[in-house]
Amino acid sequence: MHVQGGVVRFTGPVSALAIGSIWNQAIKAARKSQPLIIDISDVTALDTSGAALLLAMEKNAPGGMTIRGAEPRETALLDQMRLALATSKPVKSTPPRKPDVFDVTRTRIAFFGATILSVTTLPTKLRFLRGADFLRVADRAGLQALPLVLTLGFLIGMILAFQSAIPMRQFGADLYVADLVALSLFRELGPLLVAVILSGRTGSAFAAELGTMKVNEEIAALTTMGIDPETMLVLPRIAATMMIMPMLVVAMDFAGLIGMGVVLGILGFPPSTVANEITFSSGPPDLLLGLAKGAVFAAAIALIGCRAGLTAGNGPQAVGQAATSAVVGGIVATVLLDGLFAIVFYRLGL
Repeated sequence: MHVQGGVVRFTGPVSALAIGSIWNQAIKAARKSQPLIIDISDVTALDTSGAALLLAMEKNAPGGMTIRGAEPRETALLDQMRLALATSKPVKSTPPRKPDVFDVTRTRIAFFGATILSVTTLPTKLRFLRGADFLRVADRAGLQALPLVLTLGFLIGMILAFQSAIPMRQFGADLYVADLVALSLFRELGPLLVAVILSGRTGSAFAAELGTMKVNEEIAALTTMGIDPETMLVLPRIAATMMIMPMLVVAMDFAGLIGMGVVLGILGFPPSTVANEITFSSGPPDLLLGLAKGAVFAAAIALIGCRAGLTAGNGPQAVGQAATSAVVGGIVATVLLDGLFAIVFYRLGL
């Protein structure tokens, strides 16, 4: 490009590869020339990028622009570029719409439907299951949670025994503390407290793990390879959680009875008397009802945790939000299901 007496002369190719180094210089020359005359008689090639440069110079020329030496093809290209720029509208960047309650509900229903469909088609997708994942989830959700379950169960048993012994003593019914604590643990507190622990540990872990995979686009990669994420990632976690839940409930009940026995021993009741009272007031049906509730709680917690992870958004906050949603959703679902079980058991006389 050469500038002489208000005439800007281009030589050689005016294309995308050549205009980068002369763009600013050409715009400055256009602003100083009144009127601006551009000579492209020696131009060997003019593409859309070169035409964009000439039109940018025309826009910045205060006295207008005249083009000399343009061939018909080059004139037609410039006319097409002018028309495109005149009819195009600037694109306004709008922030992404925040999902409302209907979007969230639709997403959750779609996920639960996909999970149910994965269960029904499981025999045709057994190749997607990996035993190592099942054992790993069972270890993390079961064995690693056992010390916390035993500690909490022992303390809950002691607290219930101490708190109930005070009013029971007024009626000379100290021994019936064993009945109260045993029935409370077997039918209600055992599965409920274990469910709360699983919501905080396992549900949030599922959400964080799957949410990280979603943010890193690993879920999309599995779908691209023809692998069903619900079958490979969700079903093993639900099955492992339901499998270890009864063992944790039994551990919680046993630890709670030990804590209650310690308190009653302090109050002067021998272990044999306490054991006979527990056997008389409660039995296997009470324990089985608690185990059944625990299995349902476990399925709900695992399902909600996986849903929170697989439906997580994008960005650095998505994983934290998914974990929080899993904990809150798991606890709320557990309480709602527990209330439903209470109504059903009452109507059935169980």
